[in-house]
Amino acid sequence: MVVRLVLDPMASMSTSPLVLAIAILSNRDWSLAELAQVHGPLMSLKLGSLFTIVVSSEAMVKEILLKQDLNFCNRTIVDAVRASQHYEVALPWLPVSPLWRTLRKVCNTHIFSNQKLDGNQYLRPDKIQQLIANVEKSCLDGEAINIGQAAFDTTINLLSNTIFSVDLVDPDSIIAREFKETVREIMTEAGKPNLTDYFPLLQKIDPQGIRRRITVHFDKVISLFDKMLDERQQARTSQDSIPTASNDVLDTLLDILETGFEEFNKTHVTHLLLVLFVAGTDTTSSTLEWAMAELLHNPHVLLKAKTELEQAIGKGKPVEECDITRLPYLQAIIKETFRMHPTVPLLLPRRAGSDADVCSFKIPEGSQVLVNVWAIGRDPSIWENPNSFMPERFLDSETDVKGNDFGLIPFGAGRRICPGLPLANRMLHLMLGSLVNSFDWKLEGGISSNEMNMEEKFGLALQLAQPLRAIPVLV
Repeated sequence: MVVRLVLDPMASMSTSPLVLAIAILSNRDWSLAELAQVHGPLMSLKLGSLFTIVVSSEAMVKEILLKQDLNFCNRTIVDAVRASQHYEVALPWLPVSPLWRTLRKVCNTHIFSNQKLDGNQYLRPDKIQQLIANVEKSCLDGEAINIGQAAFDTTINLLSNTIFSVDLVDPDSIIAREFKETVREIMTEAGKPNLTDYFPLLQKIDPQGIRRRITVHFDKVISLFDKMLDERQQARTSQDSIPTASNDVLDTLLDILETGFEEFNKTHVTHLLLVLFVAGTDTTSSTLEWAMAELLHNPHVLLKAKTELEQAIGKGKPVEECDITRLPYLQAIIKETFRMHPTVPLLLPRRAGSDADVCSFKIPEGSQVLVNVWAIGRDPSIWENPNSFMPERFLDSETDVKGNDFGLIPFGAGRRICPGLPLANRMLHLMLGSLVNSFDWKLEGGISSNEMNMEEKFGLALQLAQPLRAIPVLV
């Protein structure tokens, strides 16, 4: 592959293009961070026919995502999301348009508003209790559990109960196991470097088969959601059915469909649900796994968290949503996890709608823009001791993850900020707080905290290279 590196005017030419190619194709964000230290916070490169800008500083990100957000709010369409015409109807990939605004309004007003989440919070506690029960079983058996897998299963069921009022993951259900595996496969395929993204002429042949495989997975999930929508619609219209008050997301979406809300239709519903489950489960579970890994790697932080939980809600009790505001140290742990291990380390790619001037740098129309939030989270000019896990930095701080503080934007910022942020935040605090308060933990194999493997595996979502396995002990 021919790679051409285009540098800032003041930068040197010392970096090998081969290093850059490996960095991009492997999604090694730390390599891009190192290059940014040499070539500056706004680095341009050309890989194949794709001209890309990598943004690695808080000031530059604020310029692009706030001051010039309208010009940079649309996406570069990666080939993977062309599967099943997903990019034509799915919120994350649609251009800003009347349809995009309609879908955004549905999410912000009817699904993820605090009022809606408060109204359906009764759907989630059972899933936390189920998580605790499953961990207790491993505890009694003296077995280690895979933290990431347990978080993944719980996240799917937290989402499915919020949306459908049912579990989608049941250890005894073949359908549920297939669904879980399908979601994992989608994230794996979407995280692979794809030659077609750098050489669009290859789209017709799909040389790596990524789009073909994702199409199969997408169609499986969409078919399942279509069936669930049809069943709920039939139940709502059946004369034999007993009317029940439901506050789940599916009923809300069907209510919107029945009112003929603008151009919103069933296809938009199924693809919206696809986004919620595929993006929500893997990213949330990987963040929970990172948080637990950092707590086990830093026992003094774990002890502080346990002390706060014991004093605020009582030792051994699961965390409820109403408790979160009374747990500032737990909130700080989640923020620090987002800083060091951002959910999507390069965010989703943006596209320059026209030629732009950013801090005296020229960005051509059509350029892909990647925001390296991983590098920004490790920037020593923003964070003291950036490579140390220090939740205390967020105590008595107004910094949040809602897109207002450009040094900490794991969910993005501007028009394209992730609409699922409010639910993801609740689920993370519920799961992490409950696991910490209900159990003591020790690492499998008797290894010490200093011996833990904290290596990162970069993909669409940032994951531990080696899954975290820990043995729970009843408190």
